[in-house]
Amino acid sequence: MVQLRFALVGSYSPRCPLYLDVIVTHGTSSVGFLLHVTRTIPIVFPVAADPVGAGIVDSLARPGGNVTGFLSFEFGLSGKWLELLKQIAPGVTRVAVLRDPGAPGGIGQYGAIVSVAPSLRTEVTPVNMRDAAEIERVITAFAHIPNGDLIVTASAWAVDHRDLIITLAARHKLPAVYYERFFVDAGGLISYGPNYVDLYRGAAGYVDRILKGEKPSDLPVQAPTKYETVINLKTAKALGIAVPPTLLAQANEVIE
Repeated sequence: MVQLRFALVGSYSPRCPLYLDVIVTHGTSSVGFLLHVTRTIPIVFPVAADPVGAGIVDSLARPGGNVTGFLSFEFGLSGKWLELLKQIAPGVTRVAVLRDPGAPGGIGQYGAIVSVAPSLRTEVTPVNMRDAAEIERVITAFAHIPNGDLIVTASAWAVDHRDLIITLAARHKLPAVYYERFFVDAGGLISYGPNYVDLYRGAAGYVDRILKGEKPSDLPVQAPTKYETVINLKTAKALGIAVPPTLLAQANEVIE
């Protein structure tokens, strides 16, 4: 029997053993921490926002080094969030985009949204998610003018402040689109993003190939192939929104 030395790491720990065959870790920052520990043990990430911009791989096609994995999404996807808002709330003319300004992924997502805004006749306002007080202050001020909606882009800050963001959206009657379904499970209106189960399956396949002798540097970083739309009809009703039948038909899941 062959004994495999394998670890699934949620975040960096100084106790992380250095005798592993493969390390799997979620997120760009976790990979960055681990690279301070080892440049030889293969590292596979099931999800990372911008691995090239963060400097954890050389390129998507040829990662180089000991790291490879899967993108959480392509930046062009961010424009889809604004399109969904226009479908579910056609009267929207103003959108506040919650982002992490210190992360390359936050900059890229915001740029993609801004690029499609003129064609959708929408004004975009950035909201930096540095702390809870700033988020509440800016969203409250934004909500004083009608026809405003929210887009919550992917970042650790969004996860940390998810309850506050969902509460503010409900309090101020602001339709909001999120990058991941767990926001909708918690009371958010709509999400569009990759199927994370599929990404982890892909990461498991990479682990298998590495254990069979392939090098991470030769395995390209791949983009998601499956995306899902989730709609919370309870939240839509509370906001006074009638979700178009065409959008309901597109949804992978509807929470009633």
